[in-house]
Amino acid sequence: QVQLVESGGGLVQAGGSLRLSCTRPGFDFEFNTMGWYRQAPGKQRELVARITELGRTVYADSVKGRFTISRDGAKNTMYLQMNRLKPEDTAVYYCNTGDMRLNWGQGTQVTVSP
Repeated sequence: QVQLVESGGGLVQAGGSLRLSCTRPGFDFEFNTMGWYRQAPGKQRELVARITELGRTVYADSVKGRFTISRDGAKNTMYLQMNRLKPEDTAVYYCNTGDMRLNWGQGTQVTVSP
């Protein structure tokens, strides 16, 4: 089965930046509401950011002003630019539709050290 593929995670110091990417062959990101989600150890998966078909964006309060969701229709890729990272941003990050109807990918680990 074709899965979502997330990449771009890594280990970064607090205050640093990372850009995550999400792609899925054959799926049109531009005509779907898409979201970035994350799951920290011992916690439930939560919505981080969402972008609608019209390009409207919504962010969790904890990341507002630091994270930016975007997509490139030509590349069929969605991004999450993460700036001023904090240790509490440490989690596995996933992408999916706004209603989470696609099979989840492996995610990409983001670790922020103090």
